[in-house]
Amino acid sequence: MSQDTSVTIPVSGMTCAACQARVQRALERAQGVETASVNLMTNAAQVTFDERVTSAERLVETIRSTGYGAELPSPARTEFDEQTAQDAARADEFVALRNKAVVAFVVGLVAMFGPMLAPMPMSPMGGTAPAWWWVMLVVTAGVMLWAGRDFYVRAWKAVRHGSADMNTLISVGTGAAYLFSAFATISPATFSRNGVEPQVYYEAVVLIIAFILAGRALEARAKRQTTLALRRLVDLQPTTARVVRDGVEQEVTIEAVRRGDVVVVRPGERIPVDGQVVEGSSAVDESMLTGESMPVSKGAGDRVFGGTVNRTGAFHAAATTLGEDSALARIVKLMREAQGTRAPIQNLADRVSAVFVPVVISIAIVTAILWLVFGGTAHVVQAISASVSVLIIACPCAMGLAVPTAVMVATGKGAELGLLIKGGEALERAGKVDTVLLDKTGTVTTGRPEVTAVIACDGVSPEGLLSAAAGAERLSEHPIAKAIVQRAGEQSIPAASSTEFLSETGRGVRARVNGAVTLVGGAALLEREGISTDALASTAARLANDGTTPVYVASDGRLLGIIGVADRIRDTSPLAIERMRHAGLDVVMVTGDDARTAQSIAKQAGISQVAAGLLPDAKTAEIVRRQKAGHVVAMVGDGINDAPGLAQADIGIAIGSGTDIAIEASDVTLMRPDLRGVAEAIALSRRTMRTMRENLFWAFVYNVIGIPIAAGVLYPKFGLLLNPVVASAAMALSSVSVVSNSLRLRRWKP
Repeated sequence: MSQDTSVTIPVSGMTCAACQARVQRALERAQGVETASVNLMTNAAQVTFDERVTSAERLVETIRSTGYGAELPSPARTEFDEQTAQDAARADEFVALRNKAVVAFVVGLVAMFGPMLAPMPMSPMGGTAPAWWWVMLVVTAGVMLWAGRDFYVRAWKAVRHGSADMNTLISVGTGAAYLFSAFATISPATFSRNGVEPQVYYEAVVLIIAFILAGRALEARAKRQTTLALRRLVDLQPTTARVVRDGVEQEVTIEAVRRGDVVVVRPGERIPVDGQVVEGSSAVDESMLTGESMPVSKGAGDRVFGGTVNRTGAFHAAATTLGEDSALARIVKLMREAQGTRAPIQNLADRVSAVFVPVVISIAIVTAILWLVFGGTAHVVQAISASVSVLIIACPCAMGLAVPTAVMVATGKGAELGLLIKGGEALERAGKVDTVLLDKTGTVTTGRPEVTAVIACDGVSPEGLLSAAAGAERLSEHPIAKAIVQRAGEQSIPAASSTEFLSETGRGVRARVNGAVTLVGGAALLEREGISTDALASTAARLANDGTTPVYVASDGRLLGIIGVADRIRDTSPLAIERMRHAGLDVVMVTGDDARTAQSIAKQAGISQVAAGLLPDAKTAEIVRRQKAGHVVAMVGDGINDAPGLAQADIGIAIGSGTDIAIEASDVTLMRPDLRGVAEAIALSRRTMRTMRENLFWAFVYNVIGIPIAAGVLYPKFGLLLNPVVASAAMALSSVSVVSNSLRLRRWKP
C-alpha cells in the first residue's frame, strides 16, 4: 500500500504556460509521484507522492532540473504567514517591474526622439555610423543587462535544460534586433556595398523590453487583486488577545494564548481565537465565515470563532482551537489549496504550450527566409523586423493565465458568499450538474427536530413511554434521539438506565432498559422482531401526513406507543429549490423517512420528486443509478451520515458551519445552513466556465491572428508590416486582458 503525502512547493521563475507545462511534465514523470498540479498564478506546485519511493527534497531537485527555482516552505510558518509572504512578494515584484519599465520607457523615448531633437549628420549610404548610434549601442546594452536581465538569464537556463519558453522568444527577438543594429553601427559599409541602407533597432529593443515589463507589472498587480478575498481573510486574524491569568487581565500575543485560557472580548472587538462562551452574552457578526450579514446571538455554552466581530455585549470565552486548527486558519488553508488546483480545461492550454515555443521559433525562421527569398537583399530589414515581431507577439502568457486566474477569482468570490469550493476541478464539474439530490434532515429541514406528540398505548403512561425511549436513545447521536432525550429532560422525566446499546443506521436503536429489551425506531425495526404496529398504524399515518416522523417504542415484545418528532423545513428552502428548478436542475429529495412523511415535507418545500425509505447505501445506489443514466449529479447533505453519497456524487455539497468547515467527502461546503448556496455555487461555476472559455478563446485567437500579421501576410496587398514595438505592446495587452476579464467575476452576483 502506498503512503501518500501531499506538499506544496513554491516555484520561482515561471512566466508563461510553457514554463508551467514543463515543470508539470517533469513532476508527473518523477518516480513516486501520484498527482502533480503546477499553477502559474500561485507560482507553486501541489504534489501528492509516495513517501516510500521519493521525498519532498527530491521533488524540489526535480523542479530545479527544469531550470526553475524551488524550495520547501518553512514548517514553522502558518497559513497566515505563507499568504502574507506571498502578498509581500507580489507587491515587491510589482514595484520592481514598474520601476524597470519606467526607466526603459524613458530610454526608449529618448532613443526614438533624440535624433529629431538634436540631429546628427550622417551619410545614408556612407561608411561611418552617426555618433548617436554608438551612444545607443552602449545605452541599449545597459537596459538589456539591467531591466531585461531576467529574460536572458531564464532563457539561458532553459537552453541549458534543453527547453524553451516565453523568455526564449523575447531573448531571441530582442537579441537578434540588437545584434543586427550593432552590426549596422560597427560596419555600415557592409550594408552599403550590398545596396541596403543600414538601419538600427535600438529604440525597438528598449521599447519591447519596456512594454513587456509594463505588461508584467500590470499582470502582477492584477494577480494581487485575484487574491483580494484571501487577503481580507488573513487580515481578520488579530495579533493580540486579552486573557485572564491568576485573576489578572493581561494582553498577550495571539501565539501566546493557550488552550483553556479565558479570553476577554469587549463590544466592537474582533474575537481573537476560537472558543466557548463561559460568561456574558452578545451578538456576533460571523459574515466572514458564513456570508450571512445578520449577527448571531451568543450566550454561555455557545461557540465563537476567531476573526469574527463582537457587536454588542461583552463576554468571556475559553479558548478551544488555536493556530492551524482554528476555523479561520482552516478556511485560509482550504482557499489556498483550492486556488492552487487546476481545472481540467487547463489541459487544452498545456497541450498547445508543450509545442508552442519551438513552433513559433520555426515560424520566425521561415518568415525571415521567405522575406529574403522573395524580396532579396532589399528586404533584409523587413525580414529582421518580421521575424522579431513573430517572436515577440507569440508569447504564450495569456494561455497560461486563462484558467488559473478565473479559478482564483471565483474561489475568492465563493468565499465571500459563504461557499468554500475545493478548486478548479470542482468548479468545472459543478457547472455541468443537471440533477441535485437533497438529503432531508439537516438539509431541506433545520436538522433540529422537536417532539410534537407522545401517544402511549393502553396501560402505558406518557411519562413511562418517554422514560423508556430516552433511556434507549441517550447514547445515540441521531438528531431524533437528541430530541427525545431533550423532551424527557424538559419534563423532568429521568432517562431509564440502559445497557447493550446498538444502533442500526436508518432503522433505529436497540438497548436493554431496566433489564427489558427496548426498541425505538421505525415500523420495519419492530416488525422484523415480530412486534405488530397495527394498533397505531392509523395514528402513524396521520402524523406522517402532517410531516411528522412517527417513532415507535416497544419493550420486551410489547408495543408501548408512538413519539411524533417533527423537523420543520428551513425558511429559505422553498426559495432555494425554486431557484434550482429555474436553473434547469432536476431536484430530488432522498431520505430514510417513510414515504408519507417525506412527501409532506417535499410538498412544503416545493419538491416533486422523492425517494423515501433509503438507507445510506441505498442513497449511494440512487446516485449511481442516475449517473449511469447519463446525469451529472450533485448530492447535498450534512457531511456526516451522507458522506458515502457525497463521495459518490459528481459534486458533493456539504451543509457546514463555522465548526464544520473541512468535510473531506465534499467538493463544496456551504458555510451557512441555507440551500440557496447550492444554486449560487452552480451559477458561479457556470459563469466561471464561461469566463475560462472566453479567456482561452481570446488567447488562442490572438496568436492565430497575430502571428500571420507579424510575419507579413498583409504586406503584399496592403503594405502593412507589424512593427516589433507594436507587437510587444499587443503581447503585453493580451495577458492583461485575460486577467482583467477574470477579475470581472468579482462583480458577479447570484
